[in-house]
Amino acid sequence: MTQISETLPDDDGNRFAAAEDLNQYRIAQAQFDRAAAHLPDLAPGLADWLRRTSRVITVEFPIETEDGSVKTFTGYRAVHNRVRGPGKGGIRYHPDVTEDEVRALASWMTWKCAVADVPFGGAKGGVVCDPKILTFNDLRKITRRYIVGLGDNIGPHTDIPAPDVNTDANTMAWIYDTYEMMHPGTNSLPVVTGKPIGMGGSLGRREATARGCLNVTMHALGRGVLPGHNRLDGMRVVIQGFGNAGSIAAELFAKAGAKIVGISDSTSGAYNEHGLDPDAAIAHKERTRSLAGLKNAEAITNEELLALPCDILIPAAFENQIREDNVDAISAKLIVEAANGPTTPGADRALMQRGIPVIPDILANSGGVTVSYYEWVQNIENQEWTETDVNQKLKAKMERATDAVLEMHRGIEKARGEREPADIRTAAV
Repeated sequence: MTQISETLPDDDGNRFAAAEDLNQYRIAQAQFDRAAAHLPDLAPGLADWLRRTSRVITVEFPIETEDGSVKTFTGYRAVHNRVRGPGKGGIRYHPDVTEDEVRALASWMTWKCAVADVPFGGAKGGVVCDPKILTFNDLRKITRRYIVGLGDNIGPHTDIPAPDVNTDANTMAWIYDTYEMMHPGTNSLPVVTGKPIGMGGSLGRREATARGCLNVTMHALGRGVLPGHNRLDGMRVVIQGFGNAGSIAAELFAKAGAKIVGISDSTSGAYNEHGLDPDAAIAHKERTRSLAGLKNAEAITNEELLALPCDILIPAAFENQIREDNVDAISAKLIVEAANGPTTPGADRALMQRGIPVIPDILANSGGVTVSYYEWVQNIENQEWTETDVNQKLKAKMERATDAVLEMHRGIEKARGEREPADIRTAAV
């Protein structure tokens, strides 16, 4: 079994805690091992295969940037498992992208697709770059060269990309256009999801991750995941990360009756115990590219935001945000993971010991891949569904997934015997 934390002796023979291992792939494997411990009939060899990545492709390519210089970029695409169907997963552009990160994200996508019961396996990709210092045309060139480098390793029935951190509908349009030029005379629309509506994208896709998160949260509350709180009305919500998922979650949770008391992006945060106006915050962020200076709000750091007293904390940024070194400061009653991998195994254990439930990423943010599946189906069948149809289908699927995970958790707890207690994440994996 993968060990994430351990104690080590110092020069005097005393034991001290080693730094927590924040490698995302080893974290994903540790989560798998914890779940596999509740499956005594799972053959060791099969378990070893299920926890591994089927393939990882590395591509390196040059582009001429708009300043006239030539720069070489590195991209990755990992496929974890395709037993359930084609690989499915986003592409992120970020300076900290690593091979192990995309391997972890691909693993989580496999489990996410299984939880949501969509016929895809897990995949993920990324390019090591900093979009903040690149131009629109630089990003277009990077995208096209990356897709040419991947070649037929992506395809409508093999591996289907989607947006992720720092990529959007424009990026997906470039992917489709590049792939379509490489495969003339075929229906290439299903090769990528999250496309612009006019290019075969699905209504409801942009809001899907946040809307699915809301569906899961409301249904889990109704099923008693947080005793004494069966409705969202009046609950104080804190959201870390104010990108696509976080900002839309703020809007949707507020419309559903919650009070958004804290929000943050990568550089700033805002707090008001009486509630923030999500629409005003989004307009301010679009105008200034930051939450700094938001009216009727107190400036706050990300670390301070995570420690705010609230009913629901929604990490919607990056991995490894709630860790052993800051978990004791968490004051939320419930954590709902809109981001991938925001909570480390050590923090999971600490939260479980304190009785703070975590609705895990592979359930809470599975709305995105679910509506990606709906877009894929529409592209293959040359259909166009209404936004109402998409949202109704999404709600039904999110509620079924929530029921399945909570029932699995209940079953594990009844049958675990001498094994350690299981959290909701373990049941979902």
